[in-house]
Amino acid sequence: MSYPEINLDGAVALVTGGGRGIGAATAELLRRHGATVWLGDLDVAAARATADDLGAHAHALDVTDRASFDTFARAALTTHGRIDVLVNNAGVMPLGDFLTEHDATSRTTFDVNVWGLINGMRTVLPHLIERGRGHVINVTSMAGKIPIPGMAVYNASKFAALGVSLAVREEYRTTGVSVSTVLPAAVRTRLASGVPLARGLPTVDPDDVATAIVGSVATRRAEIPVPGYLAGWNLLGAVVPEPLMRLGRRIVGDRRALTSVDHSIRDTYERTVRSQARARDRT
Repeated sequence: MSYPEINLDGAVALVTGGGRGIGAATAELLRRHGATVWLGDLDVAAARATADDLGAHAHALDVTDRASFDTFARAALTTHGRIDVLVNNAGVMPLGDFLTEHDATSRTTFDVNVWGLINGMRTVLPHLIERGRGHVINVTSMAGKIPIPGMAVYNASKFAALGVSLAVREEYRTTGVSVSTVLPAAVRTRLASGVPLARGLPTVDPDDVATAIVGSVATRRAEIPVPGYLAGWNLLGAVVPEPLMRLGRRIVGDRRALTSVDHSIRDTYERTVRSQARARDRT
């Protein structure tokens, strides 16, 4: 399936979670390609600081609120008359024991990581389909394929995010609009702060993920693991017997997200997630 070409020089791109990390790195790379970029973030001060540095636009955005997403997209449409690219990047990653995780935290994980993508696509896709061209990039995670102790609900949210992304891609593949899913391994951002990463497992920088996101505008591939060699996981998971897989997990230390998290390092991030969870629990 071929899609209408999108020239990033002059394109209008929306990036959620754009204040820092992967979102900020993606915005910077898009700007270097000549795109006009709108950064949406719950932390609007961070989005404005990044936008000021890049010559981009910043807007308050709660991806879990469809009305907030509508306002964000409408601001870009009112200013430029079109949207060409949507990067659904915002996400949260609480860690800990499945049975003791608060329900509000689990709901927030799904609200941001799954409903955030749904809200973004339901807001922007109608405009792209009407134009007969456009591209959506949903940033999920290899955690959407690889279950990890200590991340059960996060895993579930990323499995769901991958599923909805692939299904929407197929549903609208004849409209000229494409949906790509970028699946990073562990990324060196504040989401992964305080987590001793498993031995031998790949880690990547936000710039690596940004390169994959921006590159997808040309390739329009369905799934893009970062690093690319993780594309072999599907085959590995299918052919390796479970006892052998468990042995490998023990060797690399796959329970570290459950047993070895430094909560003093993660404190600021965890308090932010708990604050979001409490706010949603009151509504």
